[in-house]
Amino acid sequence: MNLIDEQYTRTPFYGIRRIREWLRTQGHVVNRKRIARLMRVMGLEAIYPRPRLSQANEQHHKYPYLLKGVQIEFPNQVWSIDITYIRLRQGFVYLVAILDWFSRYVVSWNISPSMEVEFCLEALEHALQINQPVIFNSDQGSQFTSVDFTSRLIAAGIQISMDGRGRVFDNIFVERLWRTVKYEEVYLKSYENLNECRENLAGYLQFYNDERLHQSLGYRTPSQVYRNH
Repeated sequence: MNLIDEQYTRTPFYGIRRIREWLRTQGHVVNRKRIARLMRVMGLEAIYPRPRLSQANEQHHKYPYLLKGVQIEFPNQVWSIDITYIRLRQGFVYLVAILDWFSRYVVSWNISPSMEVEFCLEALEHALQINQPVIFNSDQGSQFTSVDFTSRLIAAGIQISMDGRGRVFDNIFVERLWRTVKYEEVYLKSYENLNECRENLAGYLQFYNDERLHQSLGYRTPSQVYRNH
């Protein structure tokens, strides 16, 4: 699973067949059914060129994508949320983050051993204590389409936007965040347990927000752009 995670992070357009052939080059002969099962556990979608950690619930209301052609011009104009797989020495957890598109600032995050809606709601509540966006964008996963989640956004007067299925560029800023977190933090370490994972991610995400210079931000930090624009 860790090898699949690393390769998928490098090449998110790889499906089951390419993952299988790549694993063979690493000395692991694994059949397609096992790879498909592991990718489902990890929340990786083999058909679409992006992680699908939050699976859709067909009974939940889906909202339209509101960001086509929209110019991102100021902080808190658009936030987006996503979930990714984080490996531990034994097992794994899931990381959710809420990102401001304009500044790349991580407004809030949380981790959980399961993908229940509660840990996403906790991240949302923490974010809304800091500020609130004009538009909140997500995929069509069951956590984000649930009544508990959407009703909180509606109550705050926030417009809800949802990605179309398989549209890799709808949430590209969060996808870039995941690659950065994994290459600069997760893949360099081996967390023993959830608490150690939380402690290390807290340190890294503080560094990411407050110290890491972004070329796309004119070599400023996300915090500088988010708070001083």
